[in-house]
Amino acid sequence: MSTHTLLPRTIDQEAQISHGLTVADAVWIGAALLHYKNPAQSQFSKHEILQSVVDHSLTYADPKSVQQHINQHCVANCKPQPNRSRMLYATSEAHRRLFFDGDKYDPAREGSPTHPEWSRLPAEYDFLRDWYEGLHLTRQNPPTVDPLLALIGAGSDIWKDEPADQYVANLRTGWEGRP
Repeated sequence: MSTHTLLPRTIDQEAQISHGLTVADAVWIGAALLHYKNPAQSQFSKHEILQSVVDHSLTYADPKSVQQHINQHCVANCKPQPNRSRMLYATSEAHRRLFFDGDKYDPAREGSPTHPEWSRLPAEYDFLRDWYEGLHLTRQNPPTVDPLLALIGAGSDIWKDEPADQYVANLRTGWEGRP
């Protein structure tokens, strides 16, 4: 019966095994994969993002480190402590989504990365670059007509023959003892 001793890995070995990704990059890829596979879902629980990172073996970092990146380090609208990246956006205490230009963020995170450096993205995840940049274009070019502003004047023909105040008063006639 032979026994094997597991030798501790060096930081360089860990980086090679996990595609050379930082924990922040691994978190972004994990979240991006969730968005890509579930386009109708706008946010994900912190646990779902952690599970995505683990399921895709994106990093061998301690899960507590990955959780801390999901909770705080990568979250644009949280105070940086100490990491400053803007890869995720907190939609609630328990949910996150990818960060997009135009999202509000802590001013101390100004100029920090919003996605992995594209040249360092593992080849099997290259498709996420085009997908993410396509989302940015869609979000940066919203419809030219605001749907709520388009409603201005809708229904005005209902009271065209009488002043609006009189129309409302007539509607209220008979409500709870009103004359």
